[in-house]
Amino acid sequence: MERIKSMIAAGELEPGQRLPTERDLAAQLGLSRSSMREAIRALTALGVLEARHGSGIYVTRLEAGDLLETFGVVAEISRGPRLVELLEVRRILESAATAMAAARIDDSQLSDVADHLAAMEATDDPDAILAHDLDFHRSVVAAAGNETLAAIIEGLSNRTFRARVWRGYQEEGAFARTRAEHARIHAALAARDPEAARAAAAVHVAEVENWLRVNTTP
Repeated sequence: MERIKSMIAAGELEPGQRLPTERDLAAQLGLSRSSMREAIRALTALGVLEARHGSGIYVTRLEAGDLLETFGVVAEISRGPRLVELLEVRRILESAATAMAAARIDDSQLSDVADHLAAMEATDDPDAILAHDLDFHRSVVAAAGNETLAAIIEGLSNRTFRARVWRGYQEEGAFARTRAEHARIHAALAARDPEAARAAAAVHVAEVENWLRVNTTP
């Protein structure tokens, strides 16, 4: 695995390139075919390689979203204090991404954010609010212009994870509060104020984090 990854890092294997046959690559690296086969399986599971039926093994596009896809599994299956830890990490990263977005967001991207905020404010349906909440944050993070950061945050806040937290966060007043928090984020973005955006995002995630800290059992 390390040898193949080194070849990719050195540019000997490029994104989208077909690998030599298993036999040839094993001979080239001085490995047994069984070891090579296991390495290819492991790198395929990690999203570094992909098997194309009848064609061979290829290097993937090596995009951050593909390589970090398994990261989201941690958020989906964690429970108890680990959930709180994930919210802490999300708060750190999402506040930074929101600050970056405030400095880089264009009018079209800001309009997308506003549309999701308006949709959240126009309904009391929990599933609809959850969907627009997810799209609101995705639009903000996308405006930061960093695909790797976006992929990490997506893993920390995918729909399955959000739904688990959201179900318990629907106590009285939660919807009004979360709408107000989203509105503050949007206002900071509209003002192109990175520090206000950072603070607004941090407060928003911290509210959920603090609720989860109180209501989570080990």
